[in-house]
Amino acid sequence: MERSTALLLFLALIKISSCCLDPPSAYRFTGAVCRLTYPAAAVLNEKTTEVIQATFQHARYPSVTLVGERSIGFGTLKYGFHNLEIHNLSIGKSEFELKENEGIGISISNVSAVFKGTIDYGYGSWLLSLKQSLDFEVESQIDLVVNPKLYCGKGRVAADTSDCYLTFHKLKLLLQGDREPGWLKRMLTDIVTFAVKLVVKSEICKEINNVANILADFIQEQAEQFISDGNIGVDISVTSSPIIKSNYIESYHKGLVIFNNVTSELNTSVFNPSQLTENRMLYFWISDGLLDPVMGAAHHGGRFIRNISGTELTDLFQTELSSARPELLSKWLSSEGPMLKAMSVSVPRLRTTTEGTSVTAVAGVQLLLDRQDVPLLYFETDVTVVVNASYAEKKLILKATAERISIEKVSTSGATEVADSLRVYLQEAVEKMGIPKVVSYLEPELTALMNEQGLYLFDIINPEVLPQDGYVVVQLDFGFPQHLLVEFLKRTLD
Repeated sequence: MERSTALLLFLALIKISSCCLDPPSAYRFTGAVCRLTYPAAAVLNEKTTEVIQATFQHARYPSVTLVGERSIGFGTLKYGFHNLEIHNLSIGKSEFELKENEGIGISISNVSAVFKGTIDYGYGSWLLSLKQSLDFEVESQIDLVVNPKLYCGKGRVAADTSDCYLTFHKLKLLLQGDREPGWLKRMLTDIVTFAVKLVVKSEICKEINNVANILADFIQEQAEQFISDGNIGVDISVTSSPIIKSNYIESYHKGLVIFNNVTSELNTSVFNPSQLTENRMLYFWISDGLLDPVMGAAHHGGRFIRNISGTELTDLFQTELSSARPELLSKWLSSEGPMLKAMSVSVPRLRTTTEGTSVTAVAGVQLLLDRQDVPLLYFETDVTVVVNASYAEKKLILKATAERISIEKVSTSGATEVADSLRVYLQEAVEKMGIPKVVSYLEPELTALMNEQGLYLFDIINPEVLPQDGYVVVQLDFGFPQHLLVEFLKRTLD
C-alpha cells in the first residue's frame, strides 16, 4: 500500500476551473505546467506509507446496520453493526502503474488489519427470546486493487475510485474475544461473515477516496500559499484534466496573477509538451504570461522602493569607478544625514529568451538630506538587464547583466544646468553600484519568502533554471519533506 499512496498525491493536482478543455485547446490558456515523472512517484511512495497507515488506523466509519430474517432452527436471528473502527494495519507488497490515457492501476497484497466495533443481535423463538450487544473484532488479510479514473468535477481534478476490489484471504469474526463461541455465537459468526465483507469493502474504498480528497485540498492550499505574498496571489486552477503517460503525469494551470482582486489575462501561451523531457523527477514550466504580471503587481504594490542611508550608503559609494565623482555629489554625501531613495517609476516589463530573462524598467533615484523634503539630486534611469537564476545550498542566486542603461531627467538643487560629467558618472554608478545593490536585496528577500513557505525543508537536488523563448523551465530531483506528511496527518486526524 505504500506504493498506492502515489495515487493520493497524483490526485492532488490542484483545483480546476469549472470548464475543462481538452489539452491541445487548453495550452494557449496555460501559464504554468507541472510534470511529475515516475521516479518522483517512487520517492513519494517511500515517504507516505505512514500517512496511509495512520489514516486508516484512526478512521471512524459511519454506523452500519444490517437486519435479516434468517431462520435458525425454530427462530429468527437479527443483527446490526455500529462504531466500526480499524486497528493494527500492516502493509505488505504493493505495486502501481501509470496507464497511458486511462488512469492509475494500484495493486496491494497482504494488507492485515483488525476491525473493531459493536454488534447487536437478537434471537427469537417460541422457546427462547434473546437480545444482546457485544463488542466484536474482525481479523482480516486482504488484497486490494484500485483503478481510479481522473476527471474534471466541481472545480478540481476529481477521482472516481468505484473500480475498487477486495479479495479476502482471511476474515474471522470474534465476539468479545471468544475464540470458541457457543452455538449461537458460532452460528452468528457464520451468518454475518459475508455481511462483514461487504461492509469492510465498502468502507475501505470510501476511505481511500476520502483521504485522496483531503490530500488534494491540503496540497492545493499549500501551493496557493507558497506563491502568494500579501495582496498578490496566483490562480493555479488547471485548464484541462491531467494527462497520464506511462512515465509521467502532467497538469496544466492557468497561472493568472491576482492583485487587489483584479486578475490578469492569458490566452497566447506558447506551451507544448515537447518542451519538457522525462529525465528529471519534477518539472515546472512557467510562462512570461505569468512572470510579467507578477512584476507589474509588485510595482503597483510598492515592492520596488528602497531607502539607503548611514553606513550602507557610505559603503555603497566606496565602489571604485573609472569616472571621477563630481565634487558637488561628494559634498552632498558628506552632509548630515544623506539618504538615497530608489523606486520603480513605470511598470517593469519582462521577456525571456535563451539568453536569460530580460527586465526593462525605469527607476527614479533621489538624494535627500535629513529633514529636507526637496531632493538635492533626482534622476531617472531607463535600464534593461538580463537575469539568470539558479538555486544552490538552499539559496536563490541571481546573475544580472546590464544590456542597456540611459540616464534621463537629471535635476540638481540650485543648479540650472547638469554637467555631462555627472551624467557619465551616474550611468556608470547605475551599472556597477545600482544593479548589484538591487540584486543583493532581491536574493535574500526572495529566498526568505520561499523559505517562509517551507521550501528549505525540501531536499532539492541539482535544480536547473533553463530560460527559453517566452518561458522558463525549472527541472530538479527532490526528496519529499517529512513536515508535509506531519501537517497532512494532523489535518486528517482532526
